[in-house]
Amino acid sequence: MAHVAKWKHGEVAEIANLLTNNKVIGIVEIGGIPGPQMQKMRKNLQKNAVVRSAKNTLILKALDEAESKVKGISALKDAVKGQAAVIATDMNPFKLFGQIKATRTMTPAKGGETAPSDISVKSGETNFKPGPIVGELQKAGIPAAIQDGKVVIKTDKVLIPAGQKIPADVAQMITRLEIFPIEVGMTLHGVYEDGKIFKSDVLDINIDEFKMKLQQASNYAFNLAIESAWVNKMTIMPLLQKAHRDAFALAMEKNIITKETVKNLLSKAHRNMMVVASRAQQEALDEDLKKMMT
Repeated sequence: MAHVAKWKHGEVAEIANLLTNNKVIGIVEIGGIPGPQMQKMRKNLQKNAVVRSAKNTLILKALDEAESKVKGISALKDAVKGQAAVIATDMNPFKLFGQIKATRTMTPAKGGETAPSDISVKSGETNFKPGPIVGELQKAGIPAAIQDGKVVIKTDKVLIPAGQKIPADVAQMITRLEIFPIEVGMTLHGVYEDGKIFKSDVLDINIDEFKMKLQQASNYAFNLAIESAWVNKMTIMPLLQKAHRDAFALAMEKNIITKETVKNLLSKAHRNMMVVASRAQQEALDEDLKKMMT
């Protein structure tokens, strides 16, 4: 039997302890993140989460060990890919995904990377001074020229379509143009919470838009309930108020005298009287009506 180093047992135990003592566990991929950016991402998350990187084999072993205490957590093994790390927190999975997504940053291309989307330049002035830079830009496929003593890009142009490799000379030039096409950051592949596994395609939602849609759906449901007179704890008071308004309007229309309508009916009668008086001849009015009309 091959000897297993003690430090590996200790590391597996530490990771398993994280898995069993936190409500929410995520598996993130951290490969390709430069050291400074990784430190910044850890710092941004440290108030709410613990990030623990390790060899994938050790993470898989820890997930197996944690299964006896946290049922279903071993299903996260499918999310362990690339250069993986464990993230442990009490945040709900959607908030965790949002925070991790917010830590992603755009960095310069070095050459050889695959363009994640079209890399383009826009027409307009640059900050370069006239000189050899024009030829260097043109060599990289950028339509540069000198106009009125300034280096300009003459037209919009897609330099590298999405999915194609970025040549080193293009990478150098777009960096000088402050175009940073490469997104780096943690990629959350799966999250465990309360026996359920959430994948990134489920978690990647616009929270503000989702809240707006929920509010809109709630408003539609409420209006439908009121329209159909569906009684529940949310609609009972508005329905009673609506019934009161409808009853009052009906009583006013039919001239039904109650303690609530009598003043309004008298005002209504007075208004009707004034309308009739305004159409009558002056000699048909008594002195009181004549004074009211003036």
